[in-house]
Amino acid sequence: MSIQATTRQNLNRRYMKLEAWQRGMDLFELVFKATASVQDFKLRSQVTDAAQSISANIAEGYSRRTLPEYVQFLFFAKGSLGEALTRSIGLHNVGLLSVAQFESIDSLHYEVENKLLGLIRSLEAKRADGDWDGALPPAHHPSSPIHHPPPGPSRHA
Repeated sequence: MSIQATTRQNLNRRYMKLEAWQRGMDLFELVFKATASVQDFKLRSQVTDAAQSISANIAEGYSRRTLPEYVQFLFFAKGSLGEALTRSIGLHNVGLLSVAQFESIDSLHYEVENKLLGLIRSLEAKRADGDWDGALPPAHHPSSPIHHPPPGPSRHA
């Protein structure tokens, strides 16, 4: 993954550890670079927006912290995958993407698609088993990644 994700981590940012999110970011970067020479702003914008929506929807669903919403947003990401591939096929068919560019996009797209489908299957199995805990840990718990200073007088007083 060529992008350097933030080093600041907490419970809500754990989606960045998901391979589907990471490789989705790689797909966005690949599509963005492959379409850099496309002069039609609308065509370029549509395919890059669809590619960027993949990881964005994974992150948004994860951040909502309820299983039904999470899975719903994963299906939105799957829809964005379909849109990105369809637009890439169209750009290839009209000669705006080379065979090599399209093959690179298609190959990475296929990988992201399979990782996303695996994630969806895994979460749906958790839902079926009742094995999903969407509650945030209490802020005062020592293992909580969310830290708050203890109540009391200010140190700056």
